[in-house]
Amino acid sequence: MALGTALRTLRNAQKTAKGVSFYSRCINRPLGRVLAAVAYRMGLTPNQVTGISGLFTFSAVASIACARPSWRLACAVYAALAIGFAFDSADGQLARLRGESSAAGEWLDHVVDCAKITGLHAAVLVSFYRFFDLPGRGWLLLPLAFQSVAMLIFFGGLLTDHLKPKAAAGNTDAPLAGPSPLRALALLPVDYGVFCTVFMLLGNQRAFLAGYAALFAVHTVFLAAFMVKWYRELAAVR
Repeated sequence: MALGTALRTLRNAQKTAKGVSFYSRCINRPLGRVLAAVAYRMGLTPNQVTGISGLFTFSAVASIACARPSWRLACAVYAALAIGFAFDSADGQLARLRGESSAAGEWLDHVVDCAKITGLHAAVLVSFYRFFDLPGRGWLLLPLAFQSVAMLIFFGGLLTDHLKPKAAAGNTDAPLAGPSPLRALALLPVDYGVFCTVFMLLGNQRAFLAGYAALFAVHTVFLAAFMVKWYRELAAVR
């Protein structure tokens, strides 16, 4: 299959955009589509693409924990996280293109996602302890709290999707309607790709602390809203 044909096939076989922010829908998925098509031409498997995603992501995690914050580090970390996120989108698209979607592949993808969420906030905690001139020791609790909130959002959404009844049978290969522009915009603050942009502030400790704390506050508000929404949806299931 030629590269152009692979891209057209992938464009017509996208997952639903419901619950997806503008960043993931308009930037990350198209990037992942290109990477998936290239990976297909190279003969890579979806699990290999997942491994490449993990390699970029965990290189960034290690850099945050081990290197002194600087503008050079900020650019390198953001680039690695953004590329890793694009490959994270590519593995599932490649699986659909190859007709090789599997429970094992989905399991591996979610395990890597869980590891990157916990790893990123753990790395921030290490960086705070080793390199930051914090206003007070209490700031060391911030990455732990953010890690808990992020994991609850990740696991709560995953479990809700698993427990809700499956959509009615139909043409699952056809692209589904996306969310409203307002909803897609509202979800931007809790999009992983947007979260990654805070690491572009690593060159300035005060700016990073402010940006990281602001994102934590927004995630906490969204977590409360999501929990109410998910509980009501599951309580209505009969």
